Amino acid sequence: MWLSNFTIVLPDEVVNKGSVRIEDGVIAEIRPEPVAGAAIDGEGRLLMPGFVDLHGDMIEREIAPRPNAMMPIDFGIHELDKKLAAHGVTTAYAAVSFATESVYGHVRSLETTCAVIEGVNRLNDSLLIDHRVHARYEITNIGAAPALEKLIEAGHVDMVSLTDHTPGQGQYNNIQSYILSIAERRAISEETAAEMVAKRIAMRENPEIEAKLRHIVDLSLRHELSLASHDDDSAEKVAEMHAIGVSISEFPVTLPAAEEARRRGLWTLMGAPNALRGQSMSGNLSALDAARAGVLSVIAADYHPAAFVPGVFKIAEQTSLPTAVAMATKTAARSAGLLDRGEIAIGQRADLVVVEAGDVHRIRATFRGGRFVYSDGTLHQPRSLAA
Repeated sequence: MWLSNFTIVLPDEVVNKGSVRIEDGVIAEIRPEPVAGAAIDGEGRLLMPGFVDLHGDMIEREIAPRPNAMMPIDFGIHELDKKLAAHGVTTAYAAVSFATESVYGHVRSLETTCAVIEGVNRLNDSLLIDHRVHARYEITNIGAAPALEKLIEAGHVDMVSLTDHTPGQGQYNNIQSYILSIAERRAISEETAAEMVAKRIAMRENPEIEAKLRHIVDLSLRHELSLASHDDDSAEKVAEMHAIGVSISEFPVTLPAAEEARRRGLWTLMGAPNALRGQSMSGNLSALDAARAGVLSVIAADYHPAAFVPGVFKIAEQTSLPTAVAMATKTAARSAGLLDRGEIAIGQRADLVVVEAGDVHRIRATFRGGRFVYSDGTLHQPRSLAA
């Protein structure tokens, strides 16, 4: 099947009026000109690789759209699957949390997290896109370590990140601001919030934390999982994480941390919503500033997959379109050890996104393995695919 007359975003250039031939779900040929009799005429629209999202928190909103309004997990997975396909995501790592006490309540409980992971693995063959599991291990939650270890041993986890949300460092380096945030979110007094924060800080002194952390790291590396650190706030923290085997620095809080991560050969990951807005929600490092400094490797959906396309175009203003697209596709895939997707190149999976650029960049269609998984009707499905 030929896709013809597209503006194709290749790894190192953009080709106008190009064509791509798909056979058996992979890219078989690329031409720099239109092809007569093609199954689909792109009419000049952009053709990009499908987005590879290494960190997406969205499953939480699907299974708990409002506090105390829990939905069936299988239902939530299917609903998220449809939305991700419509946003151009063809490979998605569900970032599920093995957290301590959380403002998100039951949706981040150990029971719910394990049930989501089980559901993703069980349903994956019936879903529109390729779903994987990103386990976020809160290092102070040593009680969750045995469950995570069993899931890793069973092959149900694809990526592990090491998170430490202890107030006073990382994302929450301003303790007073964090206390105010907790009080507002939970509708409690500042005094009660301060007591909760003090308890969280005291948990970090548990002598068992380091041994449990080392065991999770060793197990992850033995199973060849991608291993990430989270909210690195200094060059020293990056060096510490690099020394234990981390290969991805997620959401570095400061520019020096991101610079040190790149100096040490780590991939740096930040949120597409941050790039679109031009700033972090927490007042931390801007993805655009990181891109401008040449220290941004990967962008992820974080909490809003619709930000992928406009976020890519924002980053392209600081770099180039192929470079920006690669952050959401090829570089993301390679940092997770995926070699068969992420670029429009011969032999790669035909996971593709059709984008119509404008004041609001719109996704017109998404292909997974050369088959439509989303279309807004602008590109009509050929009969050969409908059969």
